[in-house]
Amino acid sequence: MPTPRIIIKDHTAEANLFARRSVIAILVIFVMIAIVLTNLHYLQVTRFEDYQTRSNGNRIKVLPVAPNRGLIYDRNGILLAENLPVYSIEVIPEEITNLDATLAELQQLLALEDDEIADFKQDLKRQRRFKPVTLRNRLSPEEVALFSAHQHKYPGVSVEARLARHYPFGEALTHALGYVAKINKADLQKLSEAGQEANYAATYDIGKLGIEKYHEELLHGQVGYQEVEVNSKGRIIRTLDFEPPIPGKDLVLNIDINLQLEAMRVFAGERGSVVAIDPRDGGVLALYSSPSYDPNLFVHGISSKEYKKLLSSKDRPLINRATQGQYPPASTVKPMLGLLGLEEKLITPDYKIHDLGRYKLNNVERIWRDHNKWGHGWVNITKAIEVSCDTYFYDLAYRLGIDRISESMNEFGFGDYTGVDLHEESDGLMPSRGIVKAMFNRPWYIGDTINVGIGQSYWTATPIQLTQAITDLANRGRRLIPQILRGNMVDNQLELEPLKERRPIEVKNKQNWDVILDAMYGTVNRAGSAFKAFANTHYTSAGKTGTAQLVTIGQNEKYDASKLSEENRDNAMYVGYAPYDKPQIVMTIVLENAGHGGAQAAPIARAMMDYYFKDQVFPEHTVIDYPPVTKVSEQSSTATRAAD
Repeated sequence: MPTPRIIIKDHTAEANLFARRSVIAILVIFVMIAIVLTNLHYLQVTRFEDYQTRSNGNRIKVLPVAPNRGLIYDRNGILLAENLPVYSIEVIPEEITNLDATLAELQQLLALEDDEIADFKQDLKRQRRFKPVTLRNRLSPEEVALFSAHQHKYPGVSVEARLARHYPFGEALTHALGYVAKINKADLQKLSEAGQEANYAATYDIGKLGIEKYHEELLHGQVGYQEVEVNSKGRIIRTLDFEPPIPGKDLVLNIDINLQLEAMRVFAGERGSVVAIDPRDGGVLALYSSPSYDPNLFVHGISSKEYKKLLSSKDRPLINRATQGQYPPASTVKPMLGLLGLEEKLITPDYKIHDLGRYKLNNVERIWRDHNKWGHGWVNITKAIEVSCDTYFYDLAYRLGIDRISESMNEFGFGDYTGVDLHEESDGLMPSRGIVKAMFNRPWYIGDTINVGIGQSYWTATPIQLTQAITDLANRGRRLIPQILRGNMVDNQLELEPLKERRPIEVKNKQNWDVILDAMYGTVNRAGSAFKAFANTHYTSAGKTGTAQLVTIGQNEKYDASKLSEENRDNAMYVGYAPYDKPQIVMTIVLENAGHGGAQAAPIARAMMDYYFKDQVFPEHTVIDYPPVTKVSEQSSTATRAAD
């Protein structure tokens, strides 16, 4: 068998192959090193500033700081709205692995109500997941301590301290002052449209009603910022820079809280409202709507149960009756109608009709009755206002016609907004041919005009409209727009809000003002319809009672409150001012379904005026001596009249 052939290795070739491979490997290594070095140069030198900014962005955060909301005071410096520290449980959904399990544990730990969990989940839908959402407001010290002991178990959940609004006078001021509540989706949309969203970055609440809403821009202030360094867990290590927020302005209102509390006391739960204005500057001294509710419920988030209770109440406490309540003005408008009759020379101070307790037109079956069954006998404009003679004003309205009445009453502000600094205001309805046709698709009838003569028919007015109209009358045509805001504090000095006025009411004969105002003086002081209520006051006042009929009473029927449901009974009303010679206060009282204005509403006005003037002393009233006027022929209340 042949011997195998022995292969001898080529060491030279192997050495050359190894050398080539080594060179290639070294070249690859150098290329890789070059790439790494190039990339390092690109990252560390070329893009240094960009990546340093990104790094700082992970390490440094800019956090918004909410401004303190401005405080609110009454005209005497009494605090009406303040900011108090509160603690709340805040949840950041993005930082929680199992939100439902966490909520269940927190519910057990803090005894959370099911409504609180449901409200939290609703808020969660309106908020971004990386932003905190409030689970419970107003934690007690015990709850804060209890959660703090277990906080390590709940990443993404924390106790936060902040200032929250508080209203020390509660329901006494709700409809004037309003309240703040949590910012919702609709609020965010409005802020975004107004370019104000960034200014509310750290703010929880926003004005929802009343002065808090109307003057939100003044009260809120300007957001601040703090630049902080955080660790890998997001906790703040130190503050690098701080730009303090600018607090909202402190506001001073024309409201007199003591007079407001007196209104609350004398109303004693009755449904209605009171508005009081200083005729010298248009300042709203009191604006109370009854029943009311505690605004503090809304600040911290009212429960569904409590809110449904307010909504379902038959007394409708959520309505601001002072500015949104629309009532037939009844006899309270007779002074303005009397002034119009004098201006149009359809009557003079001596013009009389013979009131037999009824008013009838020829060829018309209907009879319009006076509240006094047997009438008032011979009546001129002064007596007609003093005793509130309906028959006189049936006749006057018929002769004036709806066109002249509507145009003149528009000048006194009926059918229009007063301009008071509240968003919650209705404009009422001053009827005219065109308005009734447009709204009710029916023509205007002569009977409508006659009913307008006693403030009925389609005519509705708000209490603040009535107060403004009587203010215009007391000021002899000067028209000041009602203002709740008196001014704001600047460097501890009160900067007054400028007065706002409309074009004055011009009259042809200025003595006509005196005739009407003297008749209102007689209503209170010369055995008029408010004489009993204002007997023996140490000040002089003038006014007019009103009783607003809410249902039609048949021709042969007599009004009997006991046979009517409560909501169909007459409203009691009173408008008046004092002192007579130099008015300091004008007031409107409306009591729903309470009866007669002289018996029910006037005593409330008396109580409030007594309180307002308790520390003042007044001189005797100066009686006006009128010049002689030409007497026109006297007319009977059943005479034939010209067409409307």
